[in-house]
Amino acid sequence: MKRRALWSTALVAPLALYGCGSAAGPDSSGGGDGGTLVVWDWKSGDATAESYIEAAKADFAAKHPDVEVEFVAQPFDQYYNLLGTAIQSGEGPDVMLFNGGGQLRDRTDALLPLEDYLAEDMDRLAGWEAFTADGHVYAAPVTLQGHPIYYNKALYEQAGLDPEAPAATWEQFTADCAVIKEATGADCFALGNKEGIGIQFFLSGMGSGVLTPEEYDAWIAGDRDWTAPGVKRVFEMWVEAEQAGLNNEGVNSTAMFNDQFAVFDAGDAAHTIGLMSDVGHWKDFGEFLGAENVGVMPAPVAIAGAEPSLPYDGGIGYGVAEWTADPELAADLVRSLSSTAALEAFYADAGAIAADTTIDASSSGPATAEIVDAIQTGKPALHVALSAETIELMGRLSQQLLSGSVTVDDALAQLAESDQAG
Repeated sequence: MKRRALWSTALVAPLALYGCGSAAGPDSSGGGDGGTLVVWDWKSGDATAESYIEAAKADFAAKHPDVEVEFVAQPFDQYYNLLGTAIQSGEGPDVMLFNGGGQLRDRTDALLPLEDYLAEDMDRLAGWEAFTADGHVYAAPVTLQGHPIYYNKALYEQAGLDPEAPAATWEQFTADCAVIKEATGADCFALGNKEGIGIQFFLSGMGSGVLTPEEYDAWIAGDRDWTAPGVKRVFEMWVEAEQAGLNNEGVNSTAMFNDQFAVFDAGDAAHTIGLMSDVGHWKDFGEFLGAENVGVMPAPVAIAGAEPSLPYDGGIGYGVAEWTADPELAADLVRSLSSTAALEAFYADAGAIAADTTIDASSSGPATAEIVDAIQTGKPALHVALSAETIELMGRLSQQLLSGSVTVDDALAQLAESDQAG
């Protein structure tokens, strides 16, 4: 049996060793004068990202042959804690990797605005909004990250359902899940919420089938009404799916990475809300199920007036620390990390949907083609618009909702208070 790769296999680097990563010391001005740039991320230790990192290094070395670049791969589950320690001390890596949205926006005080350095890349790359705050760009997007609803076409066929016509409404969707369960024994959803991440994917994956376009756009713009019927309906669906037995067993004790996706890969669940890039995505699923059996469906409509769309943003991107000794040099490394050559390698070997719009990713199977096509009308993911504090609270409340220890109304009241405070 094929073994799954872990989210990150890199070991943490001691802060004492990498506490100061400035490129240019007192005797160096960067560029051709030598020096070292230190990069922190959680990708450079992954085998599938090796060709991407090497291509980025080669691009940078062609411009700055005397500057050494040192990548320090941190474990993802500790990454932001380690980064917080570095930020508190005011010294650390020159270049840092971020998830788009709250994780970056909550740390912009430690980052340099990059729009002046990256002006030539603005048209080529998509996903800038996830790395923008207060009118400034703080990181260059490397991937586009979204949350498609994947389904197993082979299970649909075994259940006598049309694999090319998944349900368009929530009512029909749950009915189809009952048919699949009866015919194949497979659950409806593969879901992991041990870390409280499952609710993020559910909110964004299902939200466009519940909110009207106007409500959706208002949410992204920061005008969020947590008591609105559409918002309440998403959280009710979260609870209903569990109570109706649509999920795999033990959702709150199942890790998303990688246990949730292993359930889907094994054919033990017909659907999962996954990623477009990194892991839990079209390339990963295709290797286990066969690319021809991986489908992508729009969110089933639960409230009239909703218009399903693909939720996506800039996925991950590299930013520059405000303490770096040579901002222009560090920004040039960011440009190499988002160069076409590097991103082509990332797409080919890791299955990333690259932020570079000049790369054709439509020939890697039907799921990829559907994702690429849906990007044209996609909208930002709902959970990415929230602060890190509200995201953390939502994770805790989502577990309590599944266990029955909090009501939907109480959970939404707490989330509204947190969101307003943020």
